[in-house]
Amino acid sequence: MASGTETSGSGDIGRTLELLWDTGRRPSRGPKPGLTLDRIVEAAVEIADREGLAAVSMRRIATDLGTGTMSLYRYVPGKAELLDLMLDRVQRTSEDPGDLGDGSGWRAALEALGREALALHRRHTWLLDVNQSRPVLGPSALDGMEKVLTRIKPMGLTDPELLSVIIMLDGYVVGAARTQVYQEEAERSSGLTDAQFWAAQQPVLEKVMTSGRYPVLASLSEDTFGPGFDHFEFGLQRILDGLEVLVAARAAADGSAAPDQPA
Repeated sequence: MASGTETSGSGDIGRTLELLWDTGRRPSRGPKPGLTLDRIVEAAVEIADREGLAAVSMRRIATDLGTGTMSLYRYVPGKAELLDLMLDRVQRTSEDPGDLGDGSGWRAALEALGREALALHRRHTWLLDVNQSRPVLGPSALDGMEKVLTRIKPMGLTDPELLSVIIMLDGYVVGAARTQVYQEEAERSSGLTDAQFWAAQQPVLEKVMTSGRYPVLASLSEDTFGPGFDHFEFGLQRILDGLEVLVAARAAADGSAAPDQPA
């Protein structure tokens, strides 16, 4: 991951929307055969995946594509607009109708969404370096939103609440992804594995735990801090459990069977 934070929507919003939705004027003819906006965005994503977002520049992309830097400006105004195109690119949804669960209901859809979002952030760790509080909405983002909302609409919540469900799940996933990526980054930068890091603290911690100062911590089972427990999955299921309570309460108030539940 790169240090620092980029911000989506910080470029020419009108021009970015033209590029995202292909409504603007295209270059009459590229200076290099095969050079397209699509290829430029792909190259930028590949660089960010390998080396972090800070490594992405118009000059670096031009070098990787074997063309002049100025030729790229025929396709995209600059890095700010390019970032929004990169964000939309990595959010492209699958054509597989089963990619949001087995079709059995809203819970399966959100469960699949949470896992897929975590995998997305693991594949493209640079996403954690982007402030996306003001996204420029392209086709991939809206396609994904449409697909999710279609699956969770039967929850029976209000429209703002449905949006809040997506925001809540996204916040949870981003936090979990950041923890996982930071742990891996710490291992690479320090040269110590997670086990070695905690082993170095063990003598002091064992002495502290027998002092009587931390009775609850001292009483915890040996596997409490072990790697075998899936904290992400545990948290995801508890979020969905809470939503089930809300959905059931709304259905009871309406006198109908709760979605995902037998009538």
